Amino acid sequence: MVLSAEDKTNVKTFWGKLGAHTAEYGGEALERMFTAFPATKTYFPHFDMSHGSDQIKAHGKKVAEALTRAVGHLDDLHKLRVDPVNFKLLGHCLLVTLAGHFPGDFSPTMEASLDKFLSHVISALFSKYQ
Repeated sequence: MVLSAEDKTNVKTFWGKLGAHTAEYGGEALERMFTAFPATKTYFPHFDMSHGSDQIKAHGKKVAEALTRAVGHLDDLHKLRVDPVNFKLLGHCLLVTLAGHFPGDFSPTMEASLDKFLSHVISALFSKYQ
């Protein structure tokens, strides 16, 4: 799956709309992942898993910041520093979170572009850990 020029534009445009809420949405997606896929909690045994946990928010912020860097380096995603374990599940939860916050902007074309982007991130992460 290749990110076309249109996909890259879609991802950059949509990500720009997140603005100051990027970290908030990252934390929300991470909390959603822990809720929907409880087995993912095993990698974070020291985290407070309660709703609104500062630890989940802080880690969600780190993930969101890494994705923001990825959006700025769409042609070289190998510069990322994110653990690939469970990232596919987190990517799904992020798409659900963003669709909930931006229903008017979340068209099938936009969803496909964001999904391709997240798939490329996952591929880049796994290639680093092989």
